[in-house]
Amino acid sequence: MENKTPTPHIEAKFGEIAETVIMAGDPLRAKLMAERFLENPVQYNNVRGMLGFTGTYKGKRVSVQGHGMGIPSIGIYTYELYNFYGVKTIIRVGSAGAMHPDLHIGDLVIAMGACTNSNYAAQYRLPGTFAPIADFDLTRRAVESAEKFGFRYKVGNVYSSDIFYDEYSSLADWQKMGVLAVEMEAPALYMNAARSGNRALCICTISDSLVTGEATTAEQRQTGFTNMMEVAFSLI
Repeated sequence: MENKTPTPHIEAKFGEIAETVIMAGDPLRAKLMAERFLENPVQYNNVRGMLGFTGTYKGKRVSVQGHGMGIPSIGIYTYELYNFYGVKTIIRVGSAGAMHPDLHIGDLVIAMGACTNSNYAAQYRLPGTFAPIADFDLTRRAVESAEKFGFRYKVGNVYSSDIFYDEYSSLADWQKMGVLAVEMEAPALYMNAARSGNRALCICTISDSLVTGEATTAEQRQTGFTNMMEVAFSLI
């Protein structure tokens, strides 16, 4: 692998990032994970405030890093991690809005697949529609872990939108297809993993419900959603 590090977005040198990275949109959530889960964490990135740390968890080397909001942002960071830093596995932990009536605040969604309105896949010039999916082994082990911990969860499709404030909301249409929740990043992660021959999984915590109107505060989202982190770190 040609050494293309550091990059315009990550100041780490090759070898300073572990082969497994747990990522969160909010860099402060990445900092929280470093403080709560990692032994001897060392910060490797602060470019654009997108914090990254490498340490050990139960004797295994692992990194945590922020990826920002939206498909373009996570697309950049995960592309560089897979293709320039030798990362093999990325697990995203983040928040999502429930579209299923049986999902409530704090429940987990293990994203087996990711529907999207993004044009991210156009770059591959495929003669059809690519279906972004998670790594099966990571998905299976995440389900087993959630069962072991006794966490409420569902497994299935999420909808990843490029638009937060949507002039025409299509969420009801996606609900008809059994989509569980809406977030903004999973397809780029899954496509970058597929294209580079690596592994990925997205685990989300329900932060609000489009069905019941339940909601949480920004502080609760930043510091309170630890169950998904427990599941993610159990996969290391």
